[in-house]
Amino acid sequence: MNRLKSGLATGGLLALALAISPAIPAGAAAGGGHDKAPAPESQSLKATEQSRAAATASALGLKDEALTVKSVIADPNGATHVRYERTINGLRVVGGDFVSHKDASGDVTSVTWNIRKDATPASFSPKIAKSTAQAAGLAAAKATKDEKAAGGELVVFQSATGPKLAYEVITEGIKADQTPTRLHTIVDANTGKTLTSWDDIKEGTGNGIFVGSVTLATSGSAGAYTMQDTHGNYTTDLNQATTGNGTTFTDADDVWGTGSQSNRQSAAVDAHYGAGKTYDYYNTQLGRAGIWNNGTGARSRVHYGQNYVNAFWDGTQMTYGDGAGNAAPLVELDVAGHEMSHGVTENTAGLNYTGDAGGLNEATSDIFGTGVEWYANNPSDTPDYLIGEEININGNGTPLRYMDKPSKDGASKDCWSSSLGGLDPHYSSGPLNHWYYLASEGSGAKTINGVSYNSPTCDASTVTGITHQKVEKIWYRTLSTYLTSSSNYAAARTGVIKAAKDLYGAGSAECTAVDKAMGAISAPASTETCGTGGGGGGGAALTNGGFESGQTGWTGTAGPITNNTGRPARTGSWKMWLGGNGTAGSENESQTFAVPATATSPTLTYYIRIDTSETTTTSAYDTATVQINGVTKQSYSNLSTPKASYVAKTIDLTAYKGTNVTLKFADTEDSSLQTSFVIDDVSTNF
Repeated sequence: MNRLKSGLATGGLLALALAISPAIPAGAAAGGGHDKAPAPESQSLKATEQSRAAATASALGLKDEALTVKSVIADPNGATHVRYERTINGLRVVGGDFVSHKDASGDVTSVTWNIRKDATPASFSPKIAKSTAQAAGLAAAKATKDEKAAGGELVVFQSATGPKLAYEVITEGIKADQTPTRLHTIVDANTGKTLTSWDDIKEGTGNGIFVGSVTLATSGSAGAYTMQDTHGNYTTDLNQATTGNGTTFTDADDVWGTGSQSNRQSAAVDAHYGAGKTYDYYNTQLGRAGIWNNGTGARSRVHYGQNYVNAFWDGTQMTYGDGAGNAAPLVELDVAGHEMSHGVTENTAGLNYTGDAGGLNEATSDIFGTGVEWYANNPSDTPDYLIGEEININGNGTPLRYMDKPSKDGASKDCWSSSLGGLDPHYSSGPLNHWYYLASEGSGAKTINGVSYNSPTCDASTVTGITHQKVEKIWYRTLSTYLTSSSNYAAARTGVIKAAKDLYGAGSAECTAVDKAMGAISAPASTETCGTGGGGGGGAALTNGGFESGQTGWTGTAGPITNNTGRPARTGSWKMWLGGNGTAGSENESQTFAVPATATSPTLTYYIRIDTSETTTTSAYDTATVQINGVTKQSYSNLSTPKASYVAKTIDLTAYKGTNVTLKFADTEDSSLQTSFVIDDVSTNF
């Protein structure tokens, strides 16, 4: 068998920056204006997609690779978004995550790759020993107690410059400030160089008991109540320890705490309330059944350590210290919503905690932590666009971060720039926090819930808000459907446009607003627009029908849109080359466009050239179809004419006047002897 198209240019299918997928411990159709989030994940659907994983790998041309389904998002219109992790030759690919987007019939319409499709390193044989890598991991760690290096697993690491054979070393310990650490260090298996590292522990801050008198969800009966709700959120007392699960709080009369930090239950009330409100926010507002989207809650541990002035999420649970003198528990609602949202990010896009992705990760927690605060609408913690406003971390009554103008904290950035990724994620989060505020409330001076804001724009534009509820839905869909572990601000802008079209339709005010707000923070321009392209669909004329702009306007399999000289274009240098691989697999490209209601005899025209190595005169081993809205209008095979010359073909679009239609070219080849279906100069006549 001869793979004729090896080394083809991909035509610009999404390629993102440095990819790390941290190890984690144990919408509606376009144009409908539907304000819906994806449904909670179906475990049976996930199992079904896992059973198809081998076929998917083959169809995508992933040789020697195995796929593991991480999550499946199902849209109301039947489309699905399947997120995969992968191994190659049995080695886990760190940063190998990608999302396959499928239509209601199960056909892949596009793929969001993390960095690149290829995951094959130059060699699978390491040149340094595991012990050398473990030593490098210990050197990178900053723990001072109970430090140990574990693992040393041989992996493939998707670096910015290409796939590399590497060791992943996990170093565990406790830092000088009592914060636990579980540091992952990636060490080049050929050179011994440390490539990157990240910590599973995501830290937060707080300084008191804030929620006042609230209704608390508990279980049990008179004389034996426990601090556990129906979702499984429960709260334990660590009694100043730094290890273990703690003891679940119990009470005889179901009246918990006194509001004073001197009562050990009081801190637990705030923590338990925060966990419950965070679960309810995701469940009722975003359609996500908790952090893991499986209906289960999380443990919250209070009274951690001695004089521990911090709180953190470690991948499985929330933990809160008691602050200075063990007299100021760090259990504010902002902290719970922010830190638990790190868990949601880990279980969706898995955004790496470095570079642009680190800023997006941290801002995501600020956005949804703020969303939890607005949802709870607690009179003791009035909703606002300030982060940590009640903990007085600065000692002068100022908040930790400002979403309307992030630079007011003295370190965060208001606007995106190419140097942003070099900052601490708490500061590179600034532009996305700024976007969230602008898209929610708009630019300029205003007073909301008694707080004065004045949000500038980086491009001197004026932005009109669409409400924080809509922006949160759009960002959640972006996170869960269109981002991968190393996504940057450019990918975020593309993602919010697609997500807004999915939820509110092409050309909607919501899409225009979130895109304009991205421009207002100087986010890189996107080829995706609110009127055309992927996501929810069309709204404009067919674009890039001659393929000279690469992938622009088209979504589908990596590879078919190419300027490879193995087959000629009809005009220019680029064309769509389906098939030609000589191995079993399928490829497709699609685009949605509008057919005007006023069109007279509207038609679609394209040119096709077919050649084959098949010798049969009776069997159609390799096939191709041209579909409109999923219905096959024309079909071809290795038996078809023309051979080795372009011929014009036309499809009548009269039946589609006044609607958006999706055009799809697709092929399927068998396991030997190639057939090439080459298409060029696609156009409409209205």
